[in-house]
Amino acid sequence: MNTLKYQSQAVAKPYFIFALILFVGQILFGLVMGLQYVVGDFLAGAIPFNVARMVHTNLLIVWLLFGFMGAAYYMVPEESETELYSPKLAIILFWIFAAAGVATILGYLLVPYSTLAHYTLNELWPTMGREFLEQPTITKIGIVIVCLGFLFNLGMTILKGRKTAINMVLMTGLIGLAVFFLFAFYNPTNLALDKYFWWFVVHLWVEGVWELIMGAILAYVLIKVTGVDREVIEKWLYVIIAMALISGILGTGHHFYWLTTPEYWQWVGSIFSAIEPLPFFAMVLYAFNMVNRRRREHPNKAATLWALGTSVMAFLGAGVWGFLHTLAPVNYYTHGSQITAAHGHMAFYGAYAMIVMTIISYAMPKLRGIGEANCNRAQVREMWGFWLMTVAMVFITLFLTGAGVLQVWLQRIPESGEALSFMVTQDKLAIFYWLREIAGVFFLIGLISYISSFWVKEKIAS
Repeated sequence: MNTLKYQSQAVAKPYFIFALILFVGQILFGLVMGLQYVVGDFLAGAIPFNVARMVHTNLLIVWLLFGFMGAAYYMVPEESETELYSPKLAIILFWIFAAAGVATILGYLLVPYSTLAHYTLNELWPTMGREFLEQPTITKIGIVIVCLGFLFNLGMTILKGRKTAINMVLMTGLIGLAVFFLFAFYNPTNLALDKYFWWFVVHLWVEGVWELIMGAILAYVLIKVTGVDREVIEKWLYVIIAMALISGILGTGHHFYWLTTPEYWQWVGSIFSAIEPLPFFAMVLYAFNMVNRRRREHPNKAATLWALGTSVMAFLGAGVWGFLHTLAPVNYYTHGSQITAAHGHMAFYGAYAMIVMTIISYAMPKLRGIGEANCNRAQVREMWGFWLMTVAMVFITLFLTGAGVLQVWLQRIPESGEALSFMVTQDKLAIFYWLREIAGVFFLIGLISYISSFWVKEKIAS
C-alpha cells in the first residue's frame, strides 16, 4: 500500500533507520563509560575511557544529524508540494555520510588517536583533539561536502515549490548548522581563543540553529496530528524561534565567563541565559494548546505523545537544568562538574533525541506502507519505550545532579572545610554513579522497546 504523498519522501527511510542504529551504539558506549566511572579497569585495555567518551558523544551528534536530514527529506517535499529535486543525490549522500561516519568510529576504536591523526594527515591542517570535534580533518571536509549537497537538494526543491514558514525556518536552521560547523576548521594555538571559537560550533548549534530545526519539525507534526490551522501554528513558531535566537545567541556569553574575556560577558551571559528557558516554556504551552484545540483524532497516538513529551523534556533539560548553573556567581563553582553533565543529558534527550523520534514515529508507518499509524499493539509497545526512556533519563539527570551538588560542596567550596582532591571526591560520588548506570540500563530497555515496536503486528482473531 502506497501511503506517501510524494514518492521521493521515501529517501528519508534509510536516514531514520541508520540514525536509530547509531543511537543504540551511543547508549551502549554510554553504559560502558558509566561502568568505567565505578569499575575503573572495565574494558580499559580494549576501550579506554577517553575513546568510549569520544565514540559516545560523536555517535550522538551523527545520529541526530542523520535524523535531521531524514526529517528534512520527508517534510520538504510535502511542505513544498513537489517531489524532491534529486532523490538519487540524497541516496548517494547517505552512503557517503554513513561510510565516513563508520570509518571514523572504527578509527577511534582500532588505532590510538595520535596514530589516527597521523594516518589522516592532520598535521597539514590541524583540527583534531577538541571535544565533540575529534573527527579527522578529512572527515570534517566530507561532512561539509555532504551538507552542501544536502542543502542544494533541499534548496532546489523549495525554489520550485510552495514556500511555507516551516520550510523557511527549517532551511534557516540547516544553513546555520552548516555555517557554524565551519568554525571547526579554525584551531588557534592560544587555548582561550580556541575555546572561544569552539563554542561558536557547540553552543550556536544546540542553543541556536538546532532550536529552529526542532521548532520546524514540531510545528509540522502538530499540524498533521491536530489539524489546527497552519496560520495559528506558524504564529507560535515565529514567536518561539525569535525568543530562542535572541536569548540563545547572546546567551553564548555563559561560556565566556572564565575565558579571560571582558567582565561584561558575565552580565550579558547571565541575563540572556536567564531568558533562555522562556522559549522552551512557550513551546510547552504551544504543544499542549494545539493538541487541546485539535480538530481531528489522529490515529497515531504515539507521535502525539512524543510531540508533547519533547516540549516538556526540552523545557526541563535545556530550560530548568540550564538555568540551574548558568548565572555567573553560581557557575563559578559549578562549571565542568556533574551538574553540567546532568543538564547535557536531559537537554540533548529532551530537545533533540525526542524531536527526531517524534518525526520517526509519525513518518515511519507511512514510509513502511502501513498507513497513518502503526497498529494499536505496536503503539502501546512504542509508548512503553517512550515512558521507560523518559523516566530513566529523569533519574539519570537527578542522580548526576546529586553527584554534582556533592562534588561542588566537597571539592570547590572552601567554606565547607578543606577542599578534597578530584579523585577523593569521585570516590565519594560512587553511589550516584551506580544509580546512574542502573537508570541507563532501563533507558536501553526502553530504546529496544521503541525499536521493536516496528515489528509488532495486530493479533488476528482465529
